[in-house]
Amino acid sequence: MTKDLFGKALLDYQQHGHSEDIATISSLDEKDVMPLPYLFRSYDQMPPLEQKALQLCKGSILDIGCGAGSHSLYLQEQGKDVTALDASKGAIETTLLRGVLNTAHTELYNFKEAQFDTLLLLMNGIGIAGSLGHIDVFFTHLKSLLAPNGQILIDSTDIIYMFEDEQGDYWIPDSQTYYGEVHFSMTYKGEKSDQFPWLYLDYNTLQRAAISNNLTCELVSEGEHYDYLAKLTLKSY
Repeated sequence: MTKDLFGKALLDYQQHGHSEDIATISSLDEKDVMPLPYLFRSYDQMPPLEQKALQLCKGSILDIGCGAGSHSLYLQEQGKDVTALDASKGAIETTLLRGVLNTAHTELYNFKEAQFDTLLLLMNGIGIAGSLGHIDVFFTHLKSLLAPNGQILIDSTDIIYMFEDEQGDYWIPDSQTYYGEVHFSMTYKGEKSDQFPWLYLDYNTLQRAAISNNLTCELVSEGEHYDYLAKLTLKSY
């Protein structure tokens, strides 16, 4: 995104309090609101799936797409060695203001400085891949950041429910290459972001993609609405 509206909104909330939420619109013609207070939630306010992921974190941790830094902040408070990474300058500035000690302001694919025992990608972390066609590149880079015996903790949502009709059947447009490939734009305080791709992946497709990239894939837990948490590790031979 050329406009860091996400980072601007986070900084506004951190520095001035809550005045306006982020509005989103998707290529599925869905309008939604991203409540800013939710991005600053405490551990007790997080859904069980996120809490489970944080409990599983071990060793050195890279929090990819850290946003306001809520996950990193909790892990740091637990004495964990965590680095918060985000492409948004405003997001990183917010995490620093909140007290996160180790941060990296960069695009994921430009980050090559170290390897970690845990790669953490929450709040539909698979979305960063952008599309199913980019999943191999995505996993290849994640593997380059993974220490021996390390793990990738990642969540997503199967949005097949959005294509269900009144009869309970599923109707997906022929033009749709994979139904979980969505484009979003954001609006905040009168400004609109460029459109950006985001991927929602059903678990079976994630598992197949992981296996084809020499990763094991374990379903850790499922949420209440088609969401799930998975753990990926390098195959041992």
